[in-house]
Amino acid sequence: MRRYIMMSVLTLGILPVFYSCKKYLDVVPDNVATIDNAFTMRSQAEKFLFTCYSYMPKDADPNLNPAINGGDEVWRLNNSGGDMFNIARGFQNIVNPYGDNYWSSLYMALRDCNIFLENIDKVPDLSGFERSQWVAEVKFLKAYYHFCLVRMYGPVPIIKVNKPIDADENEVRVPRDPVDSCFAYIDQLINEAREDLPLSITDPSKLGHITRPIALALRAKVLVTAASPLFNGNTDQAGLKNADGTQLFNQVSSKEKWNLAATACKEAIDLCHQQGMELYTYKQGLQEYNLSDTIKTQLSIRNSVTEKWNSEIIWANTQSYAVYIQQMANQRGLDPAYSDNTASYTALAPPLKIAEMFYTQNGVPITEDKTWNYAGRYSMRVAAAADKLYIRRDYLSAYLNFNREPRFYADLGFDGGIWYGQGRYNDRTDQDLFYIMGKKKQIHGFIDDHYGPITGYLIKKLVHYQNVAGAGSQYSITSYPWPLMRLADLYLLYSEALNESEGPGSEVYRYINLVRSRAGLPSVEYSWETFSTDNKKYTTQNGLRSIIHQERVIELAFEGHRLWDLKRWKEAVRTMNSTIAGWDINQESAEAYYRPLVIFNQTFGTKDYFWPIKDNNIIVNNNLVQNLGW
Repeated sequence: MRRYIMMSVLTLGILPVFYSCKKYLDVVPDNVATIDNAFTMRSQAEKFLFTCYSYMPKDADPNLNPAINGGDEVWRLNNSGGDMFNIARGFQNIVNPYGDNYWSSLYMALRDCNIFLENIDKVPDLSGFERSQWVAEVKFLKAYYHFCLVRMYGPVPIIKVNKPIDADENEVRVPRDPVDSCFAYIDQLINEAREDLPLSITDPSKLGHITRPIALALRAKVLVTAASPLFNGNTDQAGLKNADGTQLFNQVSSKEKWNLAATACKEAIDLCHQQGMELYTYKQGLQEYNLSDTIKTQLSIRNSVTEKWNSEIIWANTQSYAVYIQQMANQRGLDPAYSDNTASYTALAPPLKIAEMFYTQNGVPITEDKTWNYAGRYSMRVAAAADKLYIRRDYLSAYLNFNREPRFYADLGFDGGIWYGQGRYNDRTDQDLFYIMGKKKQIHGFIDDHYGPITGYLIKKLVHYQNVAGAGSQYSITSYPWPLMRLADLYLLYSEALNESEGPGSEVYRYINLVRSRAGLPSVEYSWETFSTDNKKYTTQNGLRSIIHQERVIELAFEGHRLWDLKRWKEAVRTMNSTIAGWDINQESAEAYYRPLVIFNQTFGTKDYFWPIKDNNIIVNNNLVQNLGW
């Protein structure tokens, strides 16, 4: 008989459903006989290690990733739904909460991680070195699973060990731990694991296993999150207390948390650099066309995400490969000869406000650029020869699509926009390059509730440039493990933490500018001094904070970061209480098409910063208090 029960069954009200692993087939089935024998030899123990990895959230599936479909960055066709899209539309509830499978799955993951740690010393044919490394990996996974829960629910019960089967009823009905305790335990686990993790993975079959750079990078993100306004002196959560009166959110903001976060970020950056990591830039092969700098810059931006195991990837989720999301993001029938292609759904569409989020070509917001016609952004303009690698020459498109930064063109597909790749790679003959014709009755236009795009914009960034759509359902997809952390992410976390800790300075600018330079933009100092109507904005802490926030949401667009960032900054109430709009996709003429049309009026309240705990879990465990507002 198994010696331990899963604590969560009694205390947290979850069902003992086992989630299998797609990447590793040899996971341990959840039954007593196997658990009792799982640690009798190395090969069986390794299967249990894979089981611990198997709970990694399937981030590449837009139906399962709350940060892709649960916010305001991507909108979907009405009938393409999914739980996360229901959250975005304001349908969250306490009886059957959308996303509740994360609560159950992650607490099951913690149960299995604890079983592994409690039994790994029993394996007779496991070397001490490998034992230490496996223990470190599982401790890291425990830290990450707790972190995922905290981002979703706020303070949660910490699961340090599994309760014994003879534990009494009062012992298993645990309360929530204060949020500072949660972050401290996550940090403790990472620190316990770090020195026993390898610096790099040399065996291709082991890619995706945890390394020391991954551990330090996650620690940096954890400490930045802990220092952010949502968790650092959040007075909106003053009323969230356990039944015994324990305050679950600290009420006084601590600058020291930002100091610790900045130090952790720099430590992680230094280690990544020591291991040869660097921002990815596209390197042209000998057999390829002599590409222009314009297209090379766009490929540097796109491939930093879609080129697997490139020099910038710190951590990629090998439990979740980007296949389905590329089908949902890609344009249907990129070639007129294959306009009947059914393998691309065009179901994911950035709203108009996301298109407006990107900078001008001068590297400042469109609302600030002295040389850019913000008032006329919805007017129309014909693309000239100088625009040919961005917008099809002689095509009539919205002014909003002209004179924008390289990330705008690398990330977004739009009516008249060039879409480099899809089997055509010679940008010297620009008239042969793919481009989007997105109005009604054109080959890429809105068809019905099955084929969009619903806003008129597409997510080019997530689609590998070598994918090719053919006839019928033929679509060759170059898949990649979903990137969880890139070096650009870490650079911007460091800039943010340092600005909050010390204010503007050369070190803060340096790491922002590294990201901007790869994106083909001038430095922050030059762009604001030369082109902004607020030319000293970058010299104040508040102004630079705004710049860093916008830099993050642009650089990391569509990668599953925006929603968590808006929440931890406590900016979601302001940003997500707005209309979701797009072009009038049911129109055939440019004059009618390029009119903003409201699709949905999104609302976001203070209660929405955290998901509700399922009501039945509160009933089963009366020491578990509900989040405020639910």
